[in-house]
Amino acid sequence: MTDIKENQQLTKRQTRLINTAVEISLTPTTAKDAKFLARQFVQVTLPHRDPKTHVWYRTNGKAALGIQAGFNFRTGESYGLPYGVIPRLLLFWITTEAVRTKKSRLELGDSLAAFMRQVGLDPSRGGKRSDAKRLHEQMRRLFSATVTFCLPLDDKAGYGQEEFDIKISNHRVFWWSAKQPEQGALWKSYIDLTPEFYTAITAAPIPVHTEALKELKNSPLALDLYALCCYEAYRAEKNGKARFIPWRALMEQLGANYDRVDKNDGAKDFARNCRLALKKIKPLMPTLDFTDKNGGLTILSTSSPAISHK
Repeated sequence: MTDIKENQQLTKRQTRLINTAVEISLTPTTAKDAKFLARQFVQVTLPHRDPKTHVWYRTNGKAALGIQAGFNFRTGESYGLPYGVIPRLLLFWITTEAVRTKKSRLELGDSLAAFMRQVGLDPSRGGKRSDAKRLHEQMRRLFSATVTFCLPLDDKAGYGQEEFDIKISNHRVFWWSAKQPEQGALWKSYIDLTPEFYTAITAAPIPVHTEALKELKNSPLALDLYALCCYEAYRAEKNGKARFIPWRALMEQLGANYDRVDKNDGAKDFARNCRLALKKIKPLMPTLDFTDKNGGLTILSTSSPAISHK
């Protein structure tokens, strides 16, 4: 592939996005290009920003996701809820490793820096808001949390509900130092997923393109919307019917922190941000056909998944 040279009118991020899009469109996808996310976290997502509460929930029609913060018994305080980009990158990594290894014990590597590179973070970035410190905090929040899934048993009939509370991990061992992420350890760090969580996330995971995640990792909305497009493109192709989602319904599903007094204004803000994210997603997912008119997002039946489910 011929790299696009630096242009004064393009930022480095825009240039990288274009180069990645060209590479995705020209290179046949293989199994190594795939990462996965559990279907439940595509249908309803985590907070974008810190909700500063101990309980969070989102709804999507008859489906809902709730999450309760874990408790730090050393300090006597709540860990807080996972939010933002990092828990999303962790969930992509967790689901992918569980699918790949077919094991509920996931090894995290010899050093924090090595794991950060696997997730897609930069171990060289220092300071109070370093990726290492942020990752360490969000891992504590995510792995200690309890997740509740509420799923309809029959969408067509309109009745029946399945609900289950799941602890993400029941055992975690970290030998790392957030202050010295490159420092190796004699033993590997690991997490044990609970059997219930392992079964839930590996039952029907959604495949996404690894390179696309790298370009979208600075925005929780872009990551959520990309995963959703991958899922809805699969459904549209399988059923031969377009998938229409009104902006307000999509805001309930993905749009954390668009809480305006006037819900219509909130939906307009959300739609505007979605359109900006879609401008980044479309070149990274050339198989995606959509329209963003008539009050919502329509994934056309001519779409196909970013990565084949086969």
